[in-house]
Amino acid sequence: MRTTITIADEVFAEMERLRERDGLGPSEALNLLARRGMARRATPRVDYVHRSDDVGIRVDVTDIGAVLDLLDDPAADA
Repeated sequence: MRTTITIADEVFAEMERLRERDGLGPSEALNLLARRGMARRATPRVDYVHRSDDVGIRVDVTDIGAVLDLLDDPAADA
């Protein structure tokens, strides 16, 4: 397929680097870069998993206002 596209300067620079290094034509270099980008995107995403550890602190969080007051209390730092 033939079309006209606008290529960002940094993409064009990478295309030229590939062309010089590997002796590729412009279409081959651009296709190689596009395929590399698609391959990266195709890697599975690792979902976030929250990890928690018991540090021995016991705070009743049913009253969030009291928890915030406790955290703001300078005497609690001692």
